Amino acid sequence: MLPRLRTDIDVMPSPIRERPGLLLRDPFGYTDTVLVLPHPWLALLSCLDGAHTAIDAQALLTRLSGGVLVGSDKVRELLALLAEEGFLETDELRVRKERKHEDFRRASVREASHVGTAYPETPDGIHERFATEMAASRERPLPRALAAPHVSPEGGFGTYRAAYAFDSDGTETTFVILGTSHYGRPEQFGLTRKPFRTPLGTAEVDVELHDRLVAQAGEAVVEEDYCHAREHAVEFQVLFLQYVMKRPIRILPILCGPLVESLTTGKPPESQDSVRRFFDMLGEIAASRDDLVWVLGVDLAHIGRRYGHSEAMRANQGAMLEVREGDLERLERVSACDAEGFFDLVRRDSDPLNWCGYPPLYAFLKSAAPALNLGGEVLSYEQWNIDEASVVSFAAMHFATRG
Repeated sequence: MLPRLRTDIDVMPSPIRERPGLLLRDPFGYTDTVLVLPHPWLALLSCLDGAHTAIDAQALLTRLSGGVLVGSDKVRELLALLAEEGFLETDELRVRKERKHEDFRRASVREASHVGTAYPETPDGIHERFATEMAASRERPLPRALAAPHVSPEGGFGTYRAAYAFDSDGTETTFVILGTSHYGRPEQFGLTRKPFRTPLGTAEVDVELHDRLVAQAGEAVVEEDYCHAREHAVEFQVLFLQYVMKRPIRILPILCGPLVESLTTGKPPESQDSVRRFFDMLGEIAASRDDLVWVLGVDLAHIGRRYGHSEAMRANQGAMLEVREGDLERLERVSACDAEGFFDLVRRDSDPLNWCGYPPLYAFLKSAAPALNLGGEVLSYEQWNIDEASVVSFAAMHFATRG
């Protein structure tokens, strides 16, 4: 039998006009290779389910080619490439995973994984690039909580600017960062004790809070979650905080895995005891420390061909105008810190807007927001074409204690 194609890789339409087909990319970094499979070979992927043979694949490809024989050597060649680059479930992939996970566990620092691609490699380069984009028209006091995008800065500088337009007042602060874990374990929350290093410095972790969560939050916690090694949702917030605060910062980084069961059953996430316990502990932490600022690294809707939809989408046009209405309706519930109302909107039809920010936002609304009696305000809302046929939306928000 042929090995299985990995289910945890990104598979999307190729954005390269000269190379149409499907793009395969490994978000976990077990391989850095990006493959583009041309259309004639896409049918091979359907045979990589552990139930088909190489002869099955050859017969299918030959039939789809109109009867032109596809040689077995060509099938073996492509299979060897997929296996060699780590896109198939093989023993070699298992070894590669174990090595990568062990390297992360042993590391003393969480190194920046998107430096040089999403933002410049040097402090001077960052300050030069950010100086214009982050020039605030008005600055606010440091909020009790804020929501910012985790989209590529190039696509979302306007909303990042709105989220991080506050005064660095020198108060000793720990930033509790709740970020989307795009590839994390469902109904679980990834922690790490590792300081985060960017070109602007090293953000130390509040180990007292980290250890408290690990000791008391139960089975929902994933210690030294490997997802932290590659995930950008926290990294981007650290970078912007370092830039705005202009001094070393202290953080509690938390990656929020997808709340899958709540969308399939319609039951709120806290109906699972482990998730409820984690929310309760976050609420206790919020109530026990006056020096905490809560930062949500969240994007909103994901619509278009990259995300499995049949139609191409353009920001702020056509169907995206309806998406905007749906986004703003949900943001109204988030501003009111109405967890139940927000969940009621998200769970309808299992979230057709594909809000990847749902888990961090809901975790915040069930923990810190009620503990601190917060209310929010939307400062910016944007849609951005991440490619020619797909759109991501995002917003900036600040939260303050109600009068």
